[in-house]
Amino acid sequence: MNTVKLNLNPVIQLSGEQFYQLCRENPDLKLERNAKGELIIMPPTGGETGRKNANLNLQIGLWNQESQLGEVFDSSTGFTLPNKADRSPDVSWVEKSRWEALTPEQKEKFIPLCPDFLIELLSPSDNLKLAQEKMQEYIENGCRLGLLINRKSRQVEIYRSHQQTEILNSPDTVSCEEVLPGFVLNLQKIW
Repeated sequence: MNTVKLNLNPVIQLSGEQFYQLCRENPDLKLERNAKGELIIMPPTGGETGRKNANLNLQIGLWNQESQLGEVFDSSTGFTLPNKADRSPDVSWVEKSRWEALTPEQKEKFIPLCPDFLIELLSPSDNLKLAQEKMQEYIENGCRLGLLINRKSRQVEIYRSHQQTEILNSPDTVSCEEVLPGFVLNLQKIW
């Protein structure tokens, strides 16, 4: 099953609130919206991808529970980026002061900021080039550190602001300490 892009422009231009309502009315669909306003309909993940996503969330969640430095979000969480795209990274983290600066209403809807840290785990239905473009979009919208994990090629692409993408081949671990102090991601159960 592949990701489908639905272009509603110029016929329909959904506001942020309309897109939010569309997602609420269709909870069985995983929807994103790019900066051009195109709807992206993504299939659910398979068992292996879901299991590995859960492992990634668990690792970040346990670290965050100890550090209390921010908030961790799963792949169901929508973020409205500064460029107006609505995205849902597989794993994301927002620094505590940025989260606390949001109003209660902002916390209930799609979060109006880009995560400080995120992970995208490439699933068999994902297109590598589109995933790389999405990672670049995150960085351009304020993400400080992003990891794109490709299980098939056993590679991790590391995205940082104002730096070239770094590619690691079959790493057992990846240090995320520049944004998440003391956190090293264990990839042994991901491969």
